[in-house]
Parts: sequence; structure tokens; C-alpha cells
Amino acid sequence: MDFPTPLETKVAAAATHDDVLVAFEAFKEANDERLAQIEKRMSADVVTAEKVERISRAIDELSLKAKRPSLSGETKAEPSEHRRAFDGYVRKGETHGLFEIEQKSMSVASAPDGGYLVPVETEAEISRILAKTSPMRQIADVRQVSAAVYKKPFATAGAAAGWVGETAARPETASATLAELQFPAMELYAMPAATQTLLDDSAVNLDHWIAQEVETVFAEQESEAFVTGNGVNKPKGFMDYTKVANATWAWGAMGYVATGTAGAFPASNPSDKLVDMIYAVKAGYRQNGTWIMNRATQSLIRKFKDAAGNYLWQPAATADGNATLLNFRIVESEHMPDVAADSHALAFGDFKRGYLIVDRVGVRMLRDPYSSKPYVLFYTTKRVGGGIQNFEAIKTLKFGVS
Repeated sequence: MDFPTPLETKVAAAATHDDVLVAFEAFKEANDERLAQIEKRMSADVVTAEKVERISRAIDELSLKAKRPSLSGETKAEPSEHRRAFDGYVRKGETHGLFEIEQKSMSVASAPDGGYLVPVETEAEISRILAKTSPMRQIADVRQVSAAVYKKPFATAGAAAGWVGETAARPETASATLAELQFPAMELYAMPAATQTLLDDSAVNLDHWIAQEVETVFAEQESEAFVTGNGVNKPKGFMDYTKVANATWAWGAMGYVATGTAGAFPASNPSDKLVDMIYAVKAGYRQNGTWIMNRATQSLIRKFKDAAGNYLWQPAATADGNATLLNFRIVESEHMPDVAADSHALAFGDFKRGYLIVDRVGVRMLRDPYSSKPYVLFYTTKRVGGGIQNFEAIKTLKFGVS
């Protein structure tokens, strides 16, 4: 009978940042042993290889547990009039207080049939948790809008300029050529359920309960859309745009660097392609560069070393930080593709300047005590959009010949 190792016990329990660092040291020791076996016998022992993969998976699990946001905090602030009225609506279905408040504010964004706007405290709690659990929200530019579509102008050709002598004639300069990017806010919904007994419990903080219930659904749907969304009734993910070789890049497409090997890194000096990818991004965007990849790809890259034998992947320096690759932080998204022939499994760049997320102000909720008795359903909706706002700022790595 196999008993759990101390590391596996740590994974099953609550994890700390120190546990991640200890696990990485164990990983380096096991992987060095694997590499030594390959050099000596041209292949690694199966037991050693399995040990490396097991520890690598454990590091991923420990990292997730160490960074998981706490939802147990309780706010002590005096509730607003809107919040007290909303509490009565959620617990007992009382609509009079909310109706009066929304009449006072002349709100046209909600109605008894479409639901009522949640208080700003509840909306802020949902946004706070989403910011911690959605990978793209951690690195992208996030803006709140009040319109259905956010329009952003950009210059396709700047005004002409040049050097002239002190007394030389100044020719008239050409006007800047402008175009417009549009980011429509699409509707995202969740429908948590509760028993009336839960709602009658005055000790239950409904802000935290609602935020916790919708967080998983919203974060999962958003995270996928921001990466792979096709723009049809959802945001357009950065991976859905046309990709071209970086040597022939033009505005409107995303440039890529090829590994030169179908479905893999080159057998010799594989990390050189990571360096090529970094320097495919202009210096102005490279300074704030971030890697984004899934767990399987990160596990593969974790084994890379430089010429001095140092691991290129490093664990987070602080408990609330991110692991780094070549000194640039890594954000993990399971919606990034796996390494495969012609896949774009890695992206790198300044996502803060490259990708825009727009949140339309206002989260709505409709209480439904009839459709699923004895449970009370809460149809909760928010509007969110997204897309690339600067095509120079993000590059991908293509696992293909060219």
C-alpha cells in the first residue's frame, strides 16, 4: 500500500508560499537526476521521470491553493439605503423599496421584468473577486463604461513631421489618419439557487454569498472568452485574431515567432525561441511583458535551463506574486492551447496596453421563487466586452516549421 508523501499531504491541505518554494527545490533535485541519467544512459529511469512529473503537478496545485482568494471577510460598514432595500428583495421578495430608489435615480437599466440593479457594494464585491480569479483581468486594461459599445479611435498614420533649417520654409503637414475600434458589451449571466431557510438567516452576508455563487460561473466564462472568444455574443479573445509571421506583421493581425519544429521546441537550445519571442516585442511593450500559457505548457518549460545550469522558470518571490520565466511573470490560463503541431501555445507581451476589457456599469438580478420550488433562483446578469486594442503589444509562439 502506497502512503502519501509529505509533499502530497501538503497539496491535500491548505498551502503556503513556503510550501511552493520547498516543492520547487524538490523538483530541481529530481529533474537534475533525470537529466544526469539521460546524459549517462541516453534515457531517464521511468521512476525518476514519473517523480519529476508528480512534483511538477504538485507545484501547480500548491501555487493555486496559496493564491486562492479568501471569501470569509465581512464588511462592517453601515449598509446604504439601496443595500437595505436590496436585502429585503433578496430575502423576502419585497420590491417597493427598490422601485422607489430606482425611480429617484431615474434608472432605465432595470425593471421588475428585467431585474433590479444590485447595490454598488455587491457589484464591487463581485468585481473584486473576479479580478483575483480571472487571469486576463489581472493583466489586461479594464474600464467601466455606461454605453452599450465602447469606441476607441486610433491613428493609422500620424501627422507628417520633419527637420528644417532655422530660416527654411515650413511646408504644410498632412493630417493624421484615424480609424476606430469598437468593443460591444455582451450579456453574461449566472443563476445561483438558495433555500428560503438560507435567505431567512440574518447572519448570512448576502453580498458575499451572491459574489461567491456567481464568481465561478462569471470567471470561467469570462476567462475563456477573453482568450478564445469569437466575438459573437461574447468578447473577442486575443487568440481569435488573424496571426501572421512577425517578419510580415501589419496592423490588425497578431505577429508570431515559429519554433521551426512541428509540435515541439527545437531539440537543440529550445529556450532560444523564448528569447526570440521576447525580442519580437518592441522595447516599449517588452518592459511590462507577461507570459500566458496553460499548465501543461508551463510544466514543459519548467525543465529548461540556461548555459550556466540555472532554471529559467522560477517560483513566485512572494505569496501573492507570480512565477517568472526569464524574469517576466507568468499568468496561467487553462484556455490556452496545448503544445501541438501549428498551435500557438504561448503568448507574450504587454497585455495592459494590448487587450481591453470593458465592463458596463450595473449588475442586475431577478428573483424567481416559482420556477424551481422549493429553491429560489437569482438570475444575475452583467455586461462585459473585450478585444485587442493594440496589435503591436502581443506576440505568440507557433509550434510549427514556419
